[in-house]
Amino acid sequence: METSEENPAPVRVISAAIGEYVGRLGPVWVEGEIAEMTARPGTIMAFMRLKDPSVDMSISVSIPKAIIKSVSVEPLPPNALIKVFGRISWYAPRGSISLMAKSIALVGQGELLARIEALRNLLAAEGLFADSRKRPLPFLPRKIGLICGRASAAEHDVVENAKRRWPAVEFEIREVAVQGINAVIEVSAAIRELDGISDVDVIIITRGGGSFEDLLPFSDEGLIRLVAKCVTPIVSAIGHEQDAPLLDLVADLRASTPTDAAKRVVPDVQEQSALIQALKDRSRRKLVSLLDHEKAKLSSLLSRPVIADPGTIVTTRYEVIASLVARARAMSPQATLDRGYAVVQSEMGVVIRSAKSVHQGQRLRLRLAEGIAIAVAEGENP
Repeated sequence: METSEENPAPVRVISAAIGEYVGRLGPVWVEGEIAEMTARPGTIMAFMRLKDPSVDMSISVSIPKAIIKSVSVEPLPPNALIKVFGRISWYAPRGSISLMAKSIALVGQGELLARIEALRNLLAAEGLFADSRKRPLPFLPRKIGLICGRASAAEHDVVENAKRRWPAVEFEIREVAVQGINAVIEVSAAIRELDGISDVDVIIITRGGGSFEDLLPFSDEGLIRLVAKCVTPIVSAIGHEQDAPLLDLVADLRASTPTDAAKRVVPDVQEQSALIQALKDRSRRKLVSLLDHEKAKLSSLLSRPVIADPGTIVTTRYEVIASLVARARAMSPQATLDRGYAVVQSEMGVVIRSAKSVHQGQRLRLRLAEGIAIAVAEGENP
């Protein structure tokens, strides 16, 4: 169909074209949660809004009341997850699309469990549950992000127990739907918001347990992948031991209850004070012991004679030194000269040891105890 500003198509033509295009889709199976249901008395048709549990999208469904009554569970529980088979139709007068249902079926717990198990295996194979990617929690968070139900007991338990352990702890709280058709959307939005706050050092996602159906949002694939991408450490405190949601596996820490989450995230101020005091006492004992040891060493040093009388180091060595000096003097040539001997040398300084080596008229040097004398040889004395 070609249109232009000069040749626009009438609404009826566009509407008919949309209807024709939609009609090509043919019969489809659609799965979603029942967000609304209206069944007016005296009519054979009922109307419902079927919502996607992961995103804010829905579609209108028209269904005969007889088909609803054929479901094994009647009336249908609120927020029931159902599968609808039908044909998409275009209602031209109002310009709206709806699904004309021909049959519906509840998605049973067994089927849901099988889906969760398959998703668990898929995400585990991708490494989303690996211990190696889990981040450690800070010792003392600057601020705790808390995602919980509106005015819930879980919120009270986390806040009260955390403040009891560390009174100065601060919270950034987001109250959201933690079950039902809006849970995944609201919890996901809160996670994104808190993960973007720089001083939020840890995020606790909590609720006080619940039925299998109540906990289904915490096994949603989109939510699990979002948690895995977070920069801030995540603590799962759903408080359900039997049917652990996949959030427990992807979280950096799983707490058994909201109270346990508070204990795992915030240190106990009394315990830390006692620890600090114990360390102070230990340091004091160590320092006193070290000082006592050094004082004992100093006292031992001061008691030595050389410290009491520094001259001792000289006097104790005086006799030894005098003996060495006497020995050195006795061995000195000078001592021999002092006894009246002389050393006879030629003019060149060669020591004369034999009279035969002296000839008449040779000048000789006589080294005496005091000074040097010059002599002339008259010859050998026979």
